[in-house]
Amino acid sequence: MTTTMPQASHLALTPKLSTNKDLAPAPVQGDIQRPDISWFPDRKVFLNRVEALKLLYPNRPTTVPTGWPTQLDKTRAWSGGDFSDNGKEYIVQFNKADLAEIDEALAHFKTLAGELGPDDISKETFPLPGLKDRLGAVAQEIHNGRGFVVLRGLQPDKWTNVENILVYLGVTSYIAEQRGMQDFDGRMILHIQAVVEDVKKHGAMPNSPYVARAQPFHTDLCDILSLYALNTAKYGGESFLASSAQIYNELAATRPDIIHTLIKDDWIFDEFWQGQYHTRPLLYNFEGQGPAFQFSRRPLTGSHFSPHHPDVPSMTEIQAEALDAVFFAAQKHKVEIKLQKGDMMIFNNFAMLHARSSFSDEGDQRRHMLRLWLRNEELMWKTPRELERLSWECYGDHEWRAKRVWDIERSPPELRVKYRRASCA
Repeated sequence: MTTTMPQASHLALTPKLSTNKDLAPAPVQGDIQRPDISWFPDRKVFLNRVEALKLLYPNRPTTVPTGWPTQLDKTRAWSGGDFSDNGKEYIVQFNKADLAEIDEALAHFKTLAGELGPDDISKETFPLPGLKDRLGAVAQEIHNGRGFVVLRGLQPDKWTNVENILVYLGVTSYIAEQRGMQDFDGRMILHIQAVVEDVKKHGAMPNSPYVARAQPFHTDLCDILSLYALNTAKYGGESFLASSAQIYNELAATRPDIIHTLIKDDWIFDEFWQGQYHTRPLLYNFEGQGPAFQFSRRPLTGSHFSPHHPDVPSMTEIQAEALDAVFFAAQKHKVEIKLQKGDMMIFNNFAMLHARSSFSDEGDQRRHMLRLWLRNEELMWKTPRELERLSWECYGDHEWRAKRVWDIERSPPELRVKYRRASCA
């Protein structure tokens, strides 16, 4: 039997909560009392909140919502311990013949007539007949298998910046050919690297793609996310992936009430633009695929480098508990991947959450990743209704998409971007 759960708005020092039954409270002027929750979660704060809410709300739902699976029996429901230390299960190693074929495809593209650029890269203009079937199998693995693959063996130092981008687009076009716009300045590729000088120059702190800080578990706004390691840091910068199916299974078995909270449409996403915000769920039941997440923490919690507008409403204490519960389940089941120079990591953004450790650059060892947002129109998961707007902004005929900017050397730090809500973490 389940009971309706009141919405707690603020956790006091003593275990007493004020309640708010409105699903989307209207913004009010002035300071808004918010839960004690940070962009990067604090386990002690989380455990204290769990105990306080346990006393205040003892009769929460004990079964998952109607229509949602008790457990998700999918290949993508894995834990980090399922993989060996060398990652042989998910690494696809390019051999000499593969690399020679990629070089030939790059040379072929350069011989084509006309003023061709990154937008013109496709399976037709970048022919890889020997690799075609293996890359097609990678696409199947990403959409219908474990959900992620690392392609290893490329040698970015032998190519120019432009050539690396062309190779990146050429290889990934056999996995997911449609490319998404990554911010509202029309950028189609992003350079993930620390830009310390820009922080000093502008007197502000850019968001996470442009600094060396760690990132908590989140998803981006795309179907498929890909990173190409042009260079790696001296220390740190490890990538972490966590199966959304495994997270769901654990919460469904141990805290089904949290599933009820995650699927409600009252989660407040700050758009970081003149106090605007929208509401939607964090967890979706994808048709034919089952439960998966789509959210990042920054619009929900704010952060020291990107605080909430004072008029944006607060999440509730029960939502704060649920959000951190997802993080700590992801941390429990994560697989750690230490990318090497030349690696391409490609994964299903809906099938898992991802995170990153902090890193330190030194000398020539300076972390530099290229990021693409991709879609395979034949294998893509059907977009839930609540995500159709985000999907259109990324892949559709958006007015900013006409700019189609391809940064060759680096991306400008996001503090220069007018529309800041394009950033994910």
